[in-house]
Amino acid sequence: MRRAFLHSLTPQEVRLLSNDWHFWARDDQLAPEGDWTTWLVLGGRGAGKTRAGAEWVQGEVTSGRAGRIALIGETFADAREVMIDGPSGLRAIAPADAAPKYEITRKRLLWPNGAVAYVFSAGEPDSLRGPQFDAAWGDELAKWRYAEAAWDMLQFGLRLGARPRQVMTTTPRPMPLLKRLLGDEQTVVTRASTHANRANLADGFFRAIISRYEGTRLGRQELEAELIEDNPDALWSRETVERARLTRAPGDFTRIVVGVDPPASGSAKADECGIVCVGLGANGHAYVLDDRSMGRLSPLAWAKRVAGCVRANGADRIVAEANQGGEMVESVMRQEMPNAAIRLVRATRGKRIRAEPIAALYERGLVHHVGAFAKLEDQMCDWVPGARSPDRLDALVWALTDLMLTGEAGEPKVRGL
Repeated sequence: MRRAFLHSLTPQEVRLLSNDWHFWARDDQLAPEGDWTTWLVLGGRGAGKTRAGAEWVQGEVTSGRAGRIALIGETFADAREVMIDGPSGLRAIAPADAAPKYEITRKRLLWPNGAVAYVFSAGEPDSLRGPQFDAAWGDELAKWRYAEAAWDMLQFGLRLGARPRQVMTTTPRPMPLLKRLLGDEQTVVTRASTHANRANLADGFFRAIISRYEGTRLGRQELEAELIEDNPDALWSRETVERARLTRAPGDFTRIVVGVDPPASGSAKADECGIVCVGLGANGHAYVLDDRSMGRLSPLAWAKRVAGCVRANGADRIVAEANQGGEMVESVMRQEMPNAAIRLVRATRGKRIRAEPIAALYERGLVHHVGAFAKLEDQMCDWVPGARSPDRLDALVWALTDLMLTGEAGEPKVRGL
């Protein structure tokens, strides 16, 4: 029936229909009716939430309801590559005769009808201080490093027009801001799993990702868009991390270390390389400053990321696990940082024995996350002793062990804390 209908259309009708989002969209991708301030679009990976956000903005612009819009991504690069120039971004989904132009130097998007969207990074909340808007779209809210501060600044700026509104598209994580929004009477919520968008996703994605993660706790979060609370058997809880979280780091570090958990193999298809930077304050407390972990990197590529992390944070040492190809690990890093202080460590005890003293430091309020590190915190609060420990967590443990413990899993270096 649908095929016959499409074949019966004229070329002009096909063009018109191809631009009719309401015809193609699923119900969960369309803005709900009613008097709401925030539309929260919770979706699994590849569920079509970015398209929903972009189409809402385009609709607001076309109708004339919005003329000054805020676009907030996890970083500027994410905002541009996903929200603006991505396959479901604003430039891709707009009709050819109404496509917006992006001004790189001014970080703004201009539509032919005069509407303008300004691009912001959630990592720089103060950049939202001052500007004002009548609409906003934020992507991957649950991954924003300074979510609370960026959200607050956005709310102060959302003050133009008769009914300013905002859309937040994200895969859910049990963060305080997201929980608060879910309980807000001015918030409407739609949900979609990865399976809902199956027709538009590659078969290889389903074979490799769905088969691996479906039914797991991580899969329920990343694929089914469920809000998964802490694993009760994990060594860390989000409450513990949240209680000690800071928005700014102190300036009096005595040492700064980058912990590295290299991939088990040297291929570009290897597991993730854990790269986590931690500083030790003069007060004996530790501060997690950076997480540059990434997967699918060649040895030279992850060595470049380690070097970038060292330079950006002024680290004085690299602590790298050497159980998998120790000489190769140091050799690769020396290519990028010939004079760096590199300490290779070998795991001789079980991962639980290494991790428990670090978890105890968190319980005592001696470790602070400066901002949020969504993927790292997911691993911390989901890992159960006995299971394969993830790479970001391993890198964190090595860095904190070097800074705060006497040995692989010993007593605190600073007495009386």
